[in-house]
Amino acid sequence: MKLIGPFRQVVTLADLPLRGKISDEQLEIIVDGGIIVDQNTIHKVGNFETLKTENPAIEIEHIEGEQIVLPAFVDSHTHICFGGNRANDFAMRNAGKTYLEIAESGGGIWSSVQHTRNASEGELLKALVERINFLVGLGITTIEIKSGYGLDVENELKMLRIIKKAQSETKATLVPTCLSAHLKPRDFEGSNPEYLDYILTEILPRVKEEGLANRVDIFIEKSAFQPEESKEFLRKAKELGFEITVHADQFTPGSSRIAVEVGAKSADHLEATIDEDIQFLAKSDTVATALPGASLGLGEKFTPARKLLDAGAIVAIASDWNPGSAPMGNLITQASILATFQKLTTAEVLAGMTFRAAYALNLEDRGQLHAGKKADFVTFRTNNFQNVLYNQGSLKADKVYIDGNLI
Repeated sequence: MKLIGPFRQVVTLADLPLRGKISDEQLEIIVDGGIIVDQNTIHKVGNFETLKTENPAIEIEHIEGEQIVLPAFVDSHTHICFGGNRANDFAMRNAGKTYLEIAESGGGIWSSVQHTRNASEGELLKALVERINFLVGLGITTIEIKSGYGLDVENELKMLRIIKKAQSETKATLVPTCLSAHLKPRDFEGSNPEYLDYILTEILPRVKEEGLANRVDIFIEKSAFQPEESKEFLRKAKELGFEITVHADQFTPGSSRIAVEVGAKSADHLEATIDEDIQFLAKSDTVATALPGASLGLGEKFTPARKLLDAGAIVAIASDWNPGSAPMGNLITQASILATFQKLTTAEVLAGMTFRAAYALNLEDRGQLHAGKKADFVTFRTNNFQNVLYNQGSLKADKVYIDGNLI
């Protein structure tokens, strides 16, 4: 065992509710605190001097200067395995071009599919590991990563195998998700239902056989897959033994209700969610995941996080880092801006990026600093934890710990 500290503030996020609103007064803040780590888990959190006195022979890892410590962040929705670049899409969108006009000029998701298919495994792996390292540098130690830029057996498996290889090159936890149902590829000769059946019969059995992912996602939208065919697909994927999540209500409402009806672990996006579906989500165990990066990248409204929290929903916040609609990748900046527009408390934002996001990935062993939790935490060189969101991402993480070890 070892004692790490002292920290000016230890913000534990312990004993906070999984769902609904949280006031900042509910935060447990231990002043001049320390964390005892036993192997890869937290053994005890408390006042540093008291912990030292109680454990006179313990190894001590001293923290110099004034620092605060938080549970490490969880990014529960990313698309960071991709080839190419869509800066031209961003420029065209800002110049007033529509999604259809951008797609017809060679942009859009199909552009990323072509770039990803054409990239070598080595190129994709190198770029993926660089993006993972960037996120770890922000204090994010659990990262969900989707496929969805392959869209056929060969290339979807290529993406998921690369994500699996990347796990051997990082201490962060990577959570792969199969998003073969991102959209029907242009080179597939058949209908939407036929493509979804192709995923169920040709891709997912191989994914299961190779142990490449245990989560399946689908994009339900007018430009992708329609509600009823998506519901049938999700039910069949669940029957195959996969956890399910949904790209829901990004531009049109209704698909979040499908996510709840089929027992999805999360419904992500929700920018277009209407009030009656907010109530539907709030009464379920499906996590409502806000993706402010997509709102910023597309110039669209934000997820109604305030209404969702007030209704009692489980709200997580993720980056949606992807080459098209959300190229920023900085979760802390995005969450800080979301908080400003949606009037979220600091406690709600921190919960949304830690234990609530972990719940969306079925990882309830992390996201809080108390005994028995995974010893992933991040420090910032400041005397007040509020400065993390106040500086909107410009206050950088100082130290990142995974399994109690400094990375």
